[in-house]
Amino acid sequence: MHKDSFKNNKRLIGYFTGKSKGPAVIIFSGIHGNEDAGVKASKNIIKKIKKDKISIKGNLFFVYGNSKALKLKKRYVDTDLNRIWSSEHILKLKETPEAEMISEEREQIEIYLLIKNIIEYCKGKFYFIDLHTTSSKTFPFITISDSLNNRKFSSAFPLPTVLGIEEYLPGPLLTFMNEFGYIALGFEAGQHKDTESVRNCESFIWKSLIHTGCVKKKEVNDYQKELDQLLKSKCTNKYRFFQIIFRYEIRPEENFKMLAGFENFDKIIQDQLLAENNGVEVRAVKSGRIFMPLYQSQGDDGFFIIRRVSKFWINASIVARRLHAHNFLRILPGVKKDPGNKYILIVDPKTAKFMAKQIFHLFGYRQQVLKDNKLHFIKRDRKILPFP
Repeated sequence: MHKDSFKNNKRLIGYFTGKSKGPAVIIFSGIHGNEDAGVKASKNIIKKIKKDKISIKGNLFFVYGNSKALKLKKRYVDTDLNRIWSSEHILKLKETPEAEMISEEREQIEIYLLIKNIIEYCKGKFYFIDLHTTSSKTFPFITISDSLNNRKFSSAFPLPTVLGIEEYLPGPLLTFMNEFGYIALGFEAGQHKDTESVRNCESFIWKSLIHTGCVKKKEVNDYQKELDQLLKSKCTNKYRFFQIIFRYEIRPEENFKMLAGFENFDKIIQDQLLAENNGVEVRAVKSGRIFMPLYQSQGDDGFFIIRRVSKFWINASIVARRLHAHNFLRILPGVKKDPGNKYILIVDPKTAKFMAKQIFHLFGYRQQVLKDNKLHFIKRDRKILPFP
């Protein structure tokens, strides 16, 4: 694989291949076509790197997400591009004629082939970053699959971090990359049309490039200070980690309408009226904080409920995982290893009744699927695996 192979690739907003060995930073934007703040920020960063001749150590790629939906300014054309990523689906697409693919599948196979080429070309540590915005008002925040490597990377940013969204959403791109052991982080910059969302994305990109060692801080210090202050002014460190405890799913035939006025991270109480669905009241099943309430026409996530994660739990999970205490789970009755995948535990639902999901989270597992009346839990912390 030669660096010239990236020339004229329509999926690339821009790229820089450094002369020395270093990290590989891959930044996606516009996975949802109505979220173009990341695309605008990426173009601004590219212009500044070229104008100021900023040195890049390693390799840096800016990647278009759903290019057709971006042109239409819609979340998606046929289906959500951030809900169809799995090894099984990729293998199926490889055997599918392009004429038989829906719009997002054509986008997906192009993105997949680009990622594969990047992984084959680059030799350093990989960082995958996905830039997003929300339909509700929000200060910036991070979403990650709860691996120790992801936690360590997210700790470089003065932002709230939400854990475990992949447990409630099927097929996100970053979850797909996590399953091969790569560091992958989602950044939510603000509301879709808020001009500050673009600036927040720029600040986050610069801070990512500095933290990964892709750019030296002294080269962008003055510019980064200005943007970093903007980012800090819109967030809080009072509670650092949150976890999702509930998702309200909208079915295709339903007419969901969120009540006006909710902002991301607003406190809510159990039984509080939140929305209407087909004219029926939707109330909070638990107390906590509202997360990503839906104020747009497309999407099947009405809202989430999140709660703060204690420092004690965070620290306990670090110790448990470093000591490989997850091996203890395998000797419990009703728990066995998946013979085809060493990272998966198969759990009898009767056993699970006596073991809260948080116990599996503590040892680094997330619930993946209910299959053949058995719960499958997949390990989040893993070594780098061959990309398919």
